[in-house]
Amino acid sequence: MILRSARNYLSGVIATLLMVSGQSSSSAADSSSAEPFTLGTISVIGWLDDGDIGDQVASTVTQEEMRRHNRDTVGDALNLLSGVTISTNSRNEKTITLRGFDSRQAPLFIDGIPVYVPYDGYVDFNRFSTADLAAIQVAKGFSSVSYGPNALGGAINLVSRKPVKEFEGDVSAGIGSGDEREASVNFGTNQGLWYLQAGASYLQSDSFPLSDDFVPTATEDGGQRNNAYRRDSKLSFKAGLTPDNGDEYAISYYRQDGKKGQPPSTDPARARYWKWPFWDKESLYFVSKTALSKAETVKVRLYHDSYDNEVDSYTNGTYTTLKTSGSGSVSTGRSIYHDRTFGGSIELESLRIKSNTLRLVSHYKVDKHKELDANDTLNARFKDTLVSFSAEDNIRLDPSLILSLGGSRHQMHPNTVFSLGNPYSLLDNKTAYDVQAGLFYDWSDAARFYATIAKKTRLPTLKDRYSQRLGTFIENPALRPEESINYEIGYQGKPWPGAKAEAALFYSDISDKIQSVANVSGNRSQMQNVGEVHMTGVELGVSSQIVSWLELGSNYTYIKLKNISAPTTKLTDVPRHKFTAFALARPVERLELVAFVEHNSSRWASNTLELSGFTTLDLKADYELIAGLKVAAGVTNVTDENYTLAEGFPNPGRMWYADIIYQF
Repeated sequence: MILRSARNYLSGVIATLLMVSGQSSSSAADSSSAEPFTLGTISVIGWLDDGDIGDQVASTVTQEEMRRHNRDTVGDALNLLSGVTISTNSRNEKTITLRGFDSRQAPLFIDGIPVYVPYDGYVDFNRFSTADLAAIQVAKGFSSVSYGPNALGGAINLVSRKPVKEFEGDVSAGIGSGDEREASVNFGTNQGLWYLQAGASYLQSDSFPLSDDFVPTATEDGGQRNNAYRRDSKLSFKAGLTPDNGDEYAISYYRQDGKKGQPPSTDPARARYWKWPFWDKESLYFVSKTALSKAETVKVRLYHDSYDNEVDSYTNGTYTTLKTSGSGSVSTGRSIYHDRTFGGSIELESLRIKSNTLRLVSHYKVDKHKELDANDTLNARFKDTLVSFSAEDNIRLDPSLILSLGGSRHQMHPNTVFSLGNPYSLLDNKTAYDVQAGLFYDWSDAARFYATIAKKTRLPTLKDRYSQRLGTFIENPALRPEESINYEIGYQGKPWPGAKAEAALFYSDISDKIQSVANVSGNRSQMQNVGEVHMTGVELGVSSQIVSWLELGSNYTYIKLKNISAPTTKLTDVPRHKFTAFALARPVERLELVAFVEHNSSRWASNTLELSGFTTLDLKADYELIAGLKVAAGVTNVTDENYTLAEGFPNPGRMWYADIIYQF
């Protein structure tokens, strides 16, 4: 039944694509990967000579790499990079750590605009599709002041597309294990004075298969994962003006609609029976660049984001009876969030002083959180305002040496505090300061060395300060910002023709880390500034064209976390060793074969549980039927490895997929 519907689905798509390709084969012949929207990129020292966007080792994932390795979500795409670890939280959301920093400390941006959820600072990286992206840009430790506050450990920036041809785009469709169906379309036009870019994507699956080696429990019977359905759709639209003087003005609209089931923990004592009937995001962005003179340019970003979601809690795995207990939203079994963010930034760049690129940046951001229950009773309302002022100067000491200096002042103003039954009062503003310096030396056209130091901060989220976590925590509005001093030395280069290599040694000293402290009052815990953590690591990467038909590459990350303030308390979710390698072969014309191996060493899931390490193998084949039209098929986790990234949430076993894509 499933195979028959899949065949019918793909047959219709193939027929459509062949009809389109017959009409447009001339334009398909010179198709290329999508170009990045350069106004949406953020870097300290700008574009590198080889076209990468970024300032650190392994800092970019291109659209070509996402497609080559079948990375349909941002979380999976980021896992291609060194220094990145993926995991799963208690809500079964895909999370990432960047050199040990979580997504509150290394936040997510789209075209330089912050998109993390206002209440807790987290995002579910499974909810963000890569279909309409040109690249993902990652800053580690040392990052531009243009990102604004809270980039304690770096930043992740999703860079959208900008068309360069009169008409260009792509159409794709696919099927896979778990009755997965996905489709996307992107098209753009650049008419010189103006351009348009639009995209739509859809992904739906009913479940995913567990490994045959998984041992069933009372809350998971094996086979197809229980309550693991998902549906995500996304629309994106961008319109831009590009006058002849080099100015640019663009307005973007995004809409994401999602729903999902949350698989229960395989540990019956920890199982939650949750469903998310909607997880929606709607955004409107304006980005511009205007020349004020021959020496000065001003860049403006304005944005408004809406985050709406609902989680329904049930009594058991039948998902028929809402769990109604306690107080607040849990008394009705439904918790409904309506969060809003709006703000903007202004960046003035001046080249007036010889050999200096000076940037002055100001940020303004308002975060609002509103929580309702099933009866539309207002359970909580919070509002914060963030104001930031920054300066950054890149000084060219000689043609091959750049000194980058930066500093910022961030201030958070609590505006509204209301929680039903809790008489909170507004506290004073919270202020944080960042300073940084970097030295970048081009030894030759094929080798760059750098050294950076950055003192960064993160202001506490609304959840950090006010959440009582269903009555198990005591609020702490007086929390101070976290601080980290990040050090790094590194190399990027091309040691021989056709090769790229990179290496970095990094160290972070985190103080005032916000951590939970147990039994503060009876059996209730509290978030406090008690943490001191040291993180030390190495990143290595190399790729090379071995022969005309074979390319090999790999990267390795070593990271050691040391809990100074509480040596007996484990730091979780980060393996000490991560290794990836790929082989790309083109044995005959039009055929491309890809193998990808990933190994993670063991990681701590809690203070008492250490999860085993694992090794997975993915295989994929691409074949170009005609110019621009490709079919692909692949298998992930070929060996059906039974592994988990978080206690109680096993990862998929062996899965297959098949795709078709037409680029024009």
